[in-house]
Amino acid sequence: MAASKVFPTCADALRGVVKDGMLIAVGGFGLCGIPEQLILALRESGVRNLTVASNNAGIDDWGLGVLLQTRQIRKMISSYVGENAEFERQFMAGELEVEFTPQGTLAERLRAGGAGIPAFVTRTGVGTLVAEGKPHEVFDGETFVMERGIRADVSLVKAWRGDTVGNLIFRKTARNFNPMVAACGKICIAEVEEIVSAGTLDPDQIHTPAIYVDRLVRTVSEKRIEQRTVRSAR
Repeated sequence: MAASKVFPTCADALRGVVKDGMLIAVGGFGLCGIPEQLILALRESGVRNLTVASNNAGIDDWGLGVLLQTRQIRKMISSYVGENAEFERQFMAGELEVEFTPQGTLAERLRAGGAGIPAFVTRTGVGTLVAEGKPHEVFDGETFVMERGIRADVSLVKAWRGDTVGNLIFRKTARNFNPMVAACGKICIAEVEEIVSAGTLDPDQIHTPAIYVDRLVRTVSEKRIEQRTVRSAR
């Protein structure tokens, strides 16, 4: 019988998998759909010198921001990082290496990595700093820049529902980068709000098939709001 993919805690799910110097891909957009409890467990694991590929870098006290505070991240591969003052401080001080990537290009780099595509070409970024030092090709008179796919050592994702064999469903906008991140990791660990028996999920509703997922853990999410906007009562 195959070993269970379900682990009792986030620390257990990370144990024996994460190591210093790894490339880790992390799902989420802002604070929506981030594997927040796995990130906290990653902080507690003490691993360092990490390269993290994620659309955002969290905020100062939540998400990937907690790993920046403890200086466990050496390099970020990101698209939007404007909500994190500590990220800005480290970057401006030369303490953090940053590989800025256009958002659509980042999504395709992650997807390509999961599909076994080592590189692709795009017009996005041609003629800008993004394209410096990268190979260029001309197709039908248009110049394209080559981008490498991202194949992570470990992927961390957040799902709404999963079954015991690892099929995942993401909820609404929390789906964002999670499916691409799940596929691009050599090992994928998912934190899930609800875990059900195999065969319970409607196959037509599954976003990430179990073949991509190695470990699951049930967590209770805090679901913080990145920018709370309210209107005063009249």
